[in-house]
Amino acid sequence: MLNEKQLQQLDFNLLKVFEALYMERNMTSVAKTLFISPSAVSHAIKRLRQALGDELFVRKGQAMEPTPACQQIAPQVIELLSKLRKVLQSCGEFELSQSQQTFTLAIHEALEPIVLPKLVAIFRNQAPNAFLKSIKLDRSNMPRQLANRQVDMVIDIARPIQSPIMHASLSSDHFVVLADKQQFAQHSLSKQFYIDSPHIVVSNRSDGIVIEDVSLLQQGINRQIKVRCQSFNTAKNVLKGTDYLLTIPSIIAKQFMASAEFDDSLMVLPLPFEVPSLNTHYYWHQDSDADPAIDWLKQMVQQLLD
Repeated sequence: MLNEKQLQQLDFNLLKVFEALYMERNMTSVAKTLFISPSAVSHAIKRLRQALGDELFVRKGQAMEPTPACQQIAPQVIELLSKLRKVLQSCGEFELSQSQQTFTLAIHEALEPIVLPKLVAIFRNQAPNAFLKSIKLDRSNMPRQLANRQVDMVIDIARPIQSPIMHASLSSDHFVVLADKQQFAQHSLSKQFYIDSPHIVVSNRSDGIVIEDVSLLQQGINRQIKVRCQSFNTAKNVLKGTDYLLTIPSIIAKQFMASAEFDDSLMVLPLPFEVPSLNTHYYWHQDSDADPAIDWLKQMVQQLLD
């Protein structure tokens, strides 16, 4: 059991480092997360080891693995820190027009051109002193980023998720087909024509099926994929003058058609068969439910794709 002197050594910053290292298992990552130097992380862990009388973390390769004593206390420490943050967040009034808070969103890159301009307009009108930051979506690290408040909210397609990550529906969309108008002026897009045509797909992964193929393969539709690229905008430009087809959510097709850069060489066609809708959700950590700033952000995001 700790004595009074040892308890006095445990300031809030030390516990934040403990929490981050327990979740990250890497001192360099903790330094980046908390915006401190690696030596500061090392010093904080040294002080905790001295105060608690345990190694807490031992190095195994590149990872810092928790000791049994660390495993025992970490869940309770993290829970208490979470409760403390909620208490502090509820202290004082949130003045939206005066807030200089940074709001960080991780947005699927295909949705950023649709979501961000609308959100910036809201910020300029309601929170002119706040800073809005959109970053690359990292699905594998999404729960950790939300828990550490590296990210306040994630906007992405619907996917399985568990508490303490919360989510709500943002929109439901259907797929359409984008094609070169001159190439397809003499054709009707039947199911067989769709199957026989070459296709462009979009993914930031190097391989694996893309989201629309999950539904297509369930119906026995195996496309001839000839080009794989990283963005819908690139795919749109590659499409011109070819006999390729590009299957995209209708909201992105509408964004293309409404843009000043869109010319009339491309056409939007309905998909010649039924596939399930594509659902978009927004995600946040339940610890932020008591934060009025995040509550306001959720309300604003909910309006974006109506």
